Amino acid sequence: MNLTIESTKTLHNGVKMPRFGLGVYKMTDKEAAVEAMVKAIQTGYQAIDTASVYENEAEVGEAVRAGGVPREKLFITSKVWNTDQGYDQTLRAFEASLKRLDMDYLDLYLTHWAIPNTFEETYRAIERLYDEKLIRAAGVSNHQQHHLEKILAKANTKPVVNQIELHPQLTQEPLREFCAAQDIAVTSWSPLARGRLLEDPVLSEIGEKHGKSIAQTIIRWHLQNDLIVIPKSVTPSRIVENADVFDFELSEEEMKQISALNQDWRSGTHPDEIKV
Repeated sequence: MNLTIESTKTLHNGVKMPRFGLGVYKMTDKEAAVEAMVKAIQTGYQAIDTASVYENEAEVGEAVRAGGVPREKLFITSKVWNTDQGYDQTLRAFEASLKRLDMDYLDLYLTHWAIPNTFEETYRAIERLYDEKLIRAAGVSNHQQHHLEKILAKANTKPVVNQIELHPQLTQEPLREFCAAQDIAVTSWSPLARGRLLEDPVLSEIGEKHGKSIAQTIIRWHLQNDLIVIPKSVTPSRIVENADVFDFELSEEEMKQISALNQDWRSGTHPDEIKV
């Protein structure tokens, strides 16, 4: 794949979403968060993925204004938290997110988790935001196939994205296949398995062949699997390193070796076990 930091994936509604961006989960120190986000924007990152529960939407807005790149050239995602779900509550939560971000619109808005009895109404509210052009794309996060099937049965606008935990020890192949069949793009959260893979001998050997770190090797694996990937870091050198993945390519055999590391191991909660 001939990819660059500016490469995009065209979603099924025609919107072009950057394939590579910055995740900002647990960036809670306000000054460090803004500094990290500005560094990412100036390094060439074109996407930032936040959520109301991360409590750093205001910092995202500040970084976007300070980064020296026009707002319309950046792709900003946020999510509605579990306690704000339901139709009216989601509309109010979105309004609050937009105010904190100090923006006129979002590029993508997601249901954070599929909360039983509310996730369908939550998505219906997100569809309304899309119809009113307050968001450029409507999507979901942490949805299993059975959640998606319920949404698809009623939706006028099907989700363009499903953001899920995904890394070499949780390859999620059946869910990815379902999403591909429905033309729903997949974004990988926790793409480095929260550091669990950073001493893996298979990844170390493959990385050494290419003169790359294990983290860079994993990020490249995501990209070559047609996944959107949002590695998180507050360390400026790591932000730059994570983006330095566009000058090499993994072979088909190396891709298979990495995928074979799958153990169905999760760093986070299983979507069927989430509670409000």
